[in-house]
Amino acid sequence: MTAQLTFRGADIGDAALLVGLYEGAARWMLEHGIDQWQPGAKDERHFERVIGSSTAEVWLAYDGSGALGAYELWWTDEQAWGAQPPVAGYVHRLMTRRGAPAGTGRSLLRDAERRIAAAGRELSRLDVVTTNPRLHTYYKEAGYAVVGELADKVAADGAPYGVLLMERPLG
Repeated sequence: MTAQLTFRGADIGDAALLVGLYEGAARWMLEHGIDQWQPGAKDERHFERVIGSSTAEVWLAYDGSGALGAYELWWTDEQAWGAQPPVAGYVHRLMTRRGAPAGTGRSLLRDAERRIAAAGRELSRLDVVTTNPRLHTYYKEAGYAVVGELADKVAADGAPYGVLLMERPLG
């Protein structure tokens, strides 16, 4: 079971910490044969843009040992979901520090869902690259269902890739 976590909104000064969390997760994926996040793909400017956005937030989770993880919470995601009424929040870059206690990722996800519900929205949504069945299973076990597929989401480098669109009703 995960230790009690405290959460706080990230600020610009946290960009290097967020890059470190991302890099650790990306390296772990590569070491385990998961073709998803790539080391070097998200720099401090990426996190600074999200933190400075009026339509997104970044949250950090802490325990007594320091930062255990983070996630991005977006209030729109037209690239993957198209124009939508304001009924959902969109979870991105759920990442945990290597060696974090089991269950930390699920605690991060539940915190995001609480924030989405507190904003009066009824759905938590995310997209998962189609080539990562392990992650599909993770989110299914967390109560998410596949509601669609997007075959040509565009990466920052312009390359297309496929994602499954998943959502979980809240409340």
